[in-house]
Amino acid sequence: MDGFEGKTARARYDYPFAEPPQPGTTMEVAPGVRWVRMPLPFSLKWINLWLLEDGDGWTVVDTGIPNTETKGHWRTIFENELGGKPVKRIIVTHMHPDHIGLAGWMSRKFQCDLWISRLEYVTCRMLVADTGREAPEAGVKFYRAAGWEQEDLDKYVERFGGFGRGVSQLPDGFHRLSDGDEIEIGGRTWRIVTGSGHSPEHACLWAQDINVFISGDQILPRISSNVSVFPTEPDADPLADWLDSCRKLKAAIPADVLVLPSHNEPFYGAHKRLDALIEGHEVALTRVLSRLDTPKRAIDLFTAMFARAIDKDTLGMATGETLAHLNCLKRRGLVTSVQDGGTTLYRRAT
Repeated sequence: MDGFEGKTARARYDYPFAEPPQPGTTMEVAPGVRWVRMPLPFSLKWINLWLLEDGDGWTVVDTGIPNTETKGHWRTIFENELGGKPVKRIIVTHMHPDHIGLAGWMSRKFQCDLWISRLEYVTCRMLVADTGREAPEAGVKFYRAAGWEQEDLDKYVERFGGFGRGVSQLPDGFHRLSDGDEIEIGGRTWRIVTGSGHSPEHACLWAQDINVFISGDQILPRISSNVSVFPTEPDADPLADWLDSCRKLKAAIPADVLVLPSHNEPFYGAHKRLDALIEGHEVALTRVLSRLDTPKRAIDLFTAMFARAIDKDTLGMATGETLAHLNCLKRRGLVTSVQDGGTTLYRRAT
């Protein structure tokens, strides 16, 4: 969720394209690279997807969610924008439904392979397998410990397993993407650069000859990607992974690369943005720590984290991201926690 950036963030970077493409159309943003934009039925209204010319066909990077509207826009693009050439391969940056949602549908339509990192594929299959299951007691305990009210716990139980409804049936096999891999697409080499924290093994693509970086959710110009702890690994430190990934990306790509993000618009200013993402989280860590002279639950720290009220629709993401910062502070030896009747209380270490 957008925890650390304000509306003024747009002015910090260079946005070379005045207007985005309309749904059902494409826009060339670099030689052999086309921008596709699809609507989302969430607070985040749009996702950017990418088409790469690939000889006698096309490679799709990310797919959108599996609803009738998005399928309709893709069908229009298939009919009008691809020059009669098929989709040869689907690359998915990571396993969130707005990125992988239509990968199975599209792979069956064109009888083509899914390319994705191993952890993203396996994690997606794991979450899809929760469809139809009852919510685990470990999940209820996890959110109760964070300070959730019974009404919110009941909604968690009711909604559990919803991930699978946002993903069309995945192919039973995949082509693995790993950090440092080089893929030839249409005679051009794209290098895979992975990151983690937002998702387990997020794959970005860099084409050095045209200086273009498809960043997925690893670099967004105006919002900060959600970095959360979940009941499956309550002691995880994904924020440390995210901060390390930001530093890794800064070392891997040039400052003047054209960044093609999954949300907001293509922009220049990658290094400046990565520095801002690191700084934003460090500021949030400092704010959280400043509130812990007395014991606090995770939900008591939302104002320190986000400087605004959190509604019921974003409660889960806000809780997960607050816990990510608390776990990071614990790993740094700055915070301790104790259990008090099923609730976890956090306090500055002495």
